[in-house]
Amino acid sequence: MVGIGEIVFILVIVVLVFGAKRIPEIAKALGRASHEFKKAKTEIEKEADSLIEAGEKLAEKDDAKEERKQDGNG
Repeated sequence: MVGIGEIVFILVIVVLVFGAKRIPEIAKALGRASHEFKKAKTEIEKEADSLIEAGEKLAEKDDAKEERKQDGNG
């Protein structure tokens, strides 16, 4: 976990590097980047779920074909 002391230290470094006037601009950019990252993550998860579901349906069809094939030969 990050403590209060570490957060203050990081903020001081940010102020020294970027200046106090640019902090709101940087915070907005970080917020937007975080939002875009979460959005992309959600889209990837949905795509993965749909691919898994499609694979499971295909496997079920293959199993059903195999069972019919065995019933016809047996």
